[in-house]
Amino acid sequence: MLQNNAFTGALFLFGIFYNSWIMGLGAILGAVTSTLAAYFFKNNKEDIQNGLYGFNGTLVGIALFYFFEINLLLVIISIIGAVLSSAVMYYMHTRKLSPFTFPFVLSAWIIMLMIQLLNLVPWATNAVSSAVKINILPSLSMGFGQVMFQASIITGLIFFLAILVNSRRAAFYGLAGSLLGMLAAMVFSFPVNLINIGIFGFNGVLCGIAFSEKNKLSWALALVSIVISVLIMSGFNSLSLIALTAPFVFASWITLGLRKVILNRFSVVNSRQQFKK
Repeated sequence: MLQNNAFTGALFLFGIFYNSWIMGLGAILGAVTSTLAAYFFKNNKEDIQNGLYGFNGTLVGIALFYFFEINLLLVIISIIGAVLSSAVMYYMHTRKLSPFTFPFVLSAWIIMLMIQLLNLVPWATNAVSSAVKINILPSLSMGFGQVMFQASIITGLIFFLAILVNSRRAAFYGLAGSLLGMLAAMVFSFPVNLINIGIFGFNGVLCGIAFSEKNKLSWALALVSIVISVLIMSGFNSLSLIALTAPFVFASWITLGLRKVILNRFSVVNSRQQFKK
C-alpha cells in the first residue's frame, strides 16, 4: 500500500495470516521469489531493499493462492508469476513510468489466462454474501482488507493501523477512499453484497493513499481517481472479468494525466500574466 516501513509490512503480513494462513504463505512465497529475482537480475540494491521488487510479487502469491486450489503445480506457477512481476517492475521503473501495482496485475492476468487455457489448476470456490442492506463499518474496514484479498473486518482494521503507524495522512486518505468508494457505488446502485465486502472500496483506498500528497490539489485528485476507479471496477464486474487492482492503476494514470494538463495550463497562464507585467 505504498508504505516504505518494515513494521507496517510486518503488520500487513500478520493481518493476512490472521484471516488466512494459506494466503499468508502465498504472500511470503511471492515476496521472497520476486525479491530474489531482482537480486539475480542485479537490479538496484537500494530499490530492492525498499521493497520495490517485492510488493507486486507478494500480491501475485496472495492472488493465485486465493483464486486457485493449492497444489505443487500452483506453487511453481506462483513462483513464475512473481518473477515475471519483478521483470515488469524493472522495465517500468527504469523508464520512469508510474507502475503502482500494474506489474502484479499484468503478471497475474497472464498466469490466470495460461491456467485457464491449459486447464492446469482448478479454480477455488469463494462464496459471496447475498446481503441486501449496506453495512457501513464492515464495508469500510474490508475496503482495506480487500487490497490483499482479505474479506475480514479485523484484518482490514489491522491494515488501517499498519498504515497509521507509518503515515497518519495516508491512513486517513485511505479511509476516505474506502468511504467515498462505497458511497459512489451506492449512488450508482451497484450490488449491495459487493459493496459490503469492500469490492468498490479497496481501489479507492489505494487511490486515496496514492494522492495523499501535501498540496492544494491532493483532495481533488484523490476524489477524481476514486470515482473513476469505482466506474472502472463496475465495468470489470459487468463483463465478469477479474479486475484485481487494475481500476486503481488505470484511475491513477488517468488522474496523473489530468494533473499534468492542469499544471501545464496553470504554468502557461502564469507565464502570460508575467509577460504582460
